[in-house]
Amino acid sequence: MTTFDKREQGFEAKFAQDEEFMFKATARSNKLLGLWAAGQLGLSGDAAAGYAAALVTDHLESRTMDHVVGKVAGDLAGKGIAREQVAARLQECLHQALAQLEAERQ
Repeated sequence: MTTFDKREQGFEAKFAQDEEFMFKATARSNKLLGLWAAGQLGLSGDAAAGYAAALVTDHLESRTMDHVVGKVAGDLAGKGIAREQVAARLQECLHQALAQLEAERQ
């Protein structure tokens, strides 16, 4: 195996590791957003956990953050929470998820 081949394998492994990390971060941030939204909707316990889990699985199917923001914003529209607020909260959740995962790596 040449040095070039080893280098290529290293880059491919790093790419796969980074993709897995971002997948986990996105799933965790969607769960955090779901738990926050469930609280805004007055849900607790199993109902809140179910709402959060649905956001995670919906994202697996649609693969877009815009879809997640749209769903939560639609659910919270009656509570006076704007789409922009939901998008900002999702960013906060993503930062929180990244920090949690980084802490777990160490």
